[in-house]
Formats: sequence, C-alpha cells, structure tokens
Amino acid sequence: MTAADIPILLVALGGNALIRKGQPGTVEEQFKNLRPPLRQIARLSRNWRILITHGNGPQVGNLLLQQECCDAVPKLPLEILVAQTQGQIGYMIESSLDSELMKLGKRFQKPLVSLLTYVVVDADDPAFARPTKPIGPVLSARQAGNLPYPTRKTAKGWRRVVASPEPLTVIEKHEIRRLIEMDFIVICCGGGGIPVIRSGRAFDGVDAVIDKDLASARLSAEAGVDTFLIATDVAGAYLDYGGRNQRLLRTTTVSEALAYTRRGHFPPGSMGPKVEAAAAFLKAGGRQALITSINAIEEAVAGRAGTRIVPDPAV
Repeated sequence: MTAADIPILLVALGGNALIRKGQPGTVEEQFKNLRPPLRQIARLSRNWRILITHGNGPQVGNLLLQQECCDAVPKLPLEILVAQTQGQIGYMIESSLDSELMKLGKRFQKPLVSLLTYVVVDADDPAFARPTKPIGPVLSARQAGNLPYPTRKTAKGWRRVVASPEPLTVIEKHEIRRLIEMDFIVICCGGGGIPVIRSGRAFDGVDAVIDKDLASARLSAEAGVDTFLIATDVAGAYLDYGGRNQRLLRTTTVSEALAYTRRGHFPPGSMGPKVEAAAAFLKAGGRQALITSINAIEEAVAGRAGTRIVPDPAV
C-alpha cells in the first residue's frame, strides 16, 4: 500500500481541547487537556493520514487583554495575534502528539509540522459592514464608548466586535498537500487562519476572525480529505437540544441537516456553523463529516459515536 492509498482525516479541535469551561487556562491545564484527544489521534495515525486544525478563541482573547493592560509597547493588530496563537498552540499540539506517538513505539513515529496558514477572504464580504464576532476583554459601557473600533453588548458585557468573513481559499494548500503526501501530520489553519485579502499579487492582513470550522471545511475540500471530523464539547448534533424531546442525530444527509438548521435545531454561534461547515465540505466532494465529543474521536471514526453527515443520494 502506498501513501496515496491511505485515507486522509482532518480533525478540527474546538477550544475545549485546550481550555475547559470554568478553567483559568494555565499552561499546565492546556497540556493536560490535550492528552485525551491527541492520544486518540496518535492511534488513528496508524491507519490515516492526519491534518489537525484548532480554535484559538481564549488564547487570542488573552493576548488582547494583555495589550489592553500595557501601554509600554506598541499594540499589535489582530492578524499578528492570530499568527502568535498559531505558533503557541501549534507547539503545544505538536509536542504533546509527539509524546503520544512515542508511546506507540518506534515504527509508528511520524514527522510533524506546524504551519502558519493564511486564508483569503473577500474585501467586499458583507461581514465587514456588520462586525458580529466578539473578541477580547469585557468592557464597561464607558470604556466601550471611547474606543476607535466597534463594540457590542453581549451576555458577558460590552466587547469589541470584528467581522467574520467567508473563507475563500487556503494559501498554503499546495504545501499542505505535499506534506500529507510525504506522510507528515500537519497542524494548520489555527484559529481559522490568518485572514488576508488580495492586493494585486500580494496579500494584506485584515482585522477579522474566520470561523475555524468553515476554514477547516475549505481546507478539507482543497487538500483531498476523505473524512472531516469536528471535535467539540457535546456528543454530536442534537435535535431539540435542551428541550423535552432532545435527541442525538446519528446519521443524516446534507439536505436533511440543512433543513434541521432552518427549523432552528442548530442555532448560530453553537451547532449551526459546524453543520454548515460539514455541508460545505460534502458539497465540495467530501465523503463524510463527523461531529462528536472531544473524548469520542476514535469512536466516531469507527461509526460508534457522534453525528455522521453524508452526501445526498445521487438522483
């Protein structure tokens, strides 16, 4: 069997892979939280070629908070902070995964690489006219009224908001494909990627945040991924979540999943973007998308856990 015969699995790790609800998010906590999902990914790498993407919400928020608390050095734009978190979290995933691979024995060792990743967005995307993504520290109403950027009142208080445009393409897709062909495990698209717009033959960074799952779906389509798995803090996609008739959706098609979304089962800001990302991947030719708990990655790949979304039957 050649490397080309081995299927490709992309695992999109949610923010809870590093910082659990209620935790302050110390480095020690983040490394400990990474062990269960990466132990599973290490075992899966025996039969799959692996891509790993990840969120960065708490980490980039912490960097913004640190900036707000210090005027002694120049403040950095959001694109640079996203790049910093890609390096920070990439290092944590890479070093932790290397340890798990070593436990499996020498013959299961694989080369690892963390890749800074740009994602192109459209400068005319309507999202830039309606920033909605809260980032950074919670502000008082007085602080929010004196800032040079838009703010919005959220459940936590006033916060800065930025645009969340649609990802169009991953700049490093060719390099990622080459690395996968060489059997590297690639960690990339951290935090949805560094958002850039085309400026002639070059790219300019913009103050925006790209949804991590939508960026992962775009990469999955461009890198020839077979299975796209979104690991989150719930067992899968539920119908009537939190209601009297709550039910885990085990297997569904793209059309059925989008119909459930329109009926309000998968709201924006929670399960909605995950289902949307799965549908985008499958419409682009993917084989299956899985949504599952961070602790049930292997079980979902084996078909025993989570929600499985498949393409619509051919007419």
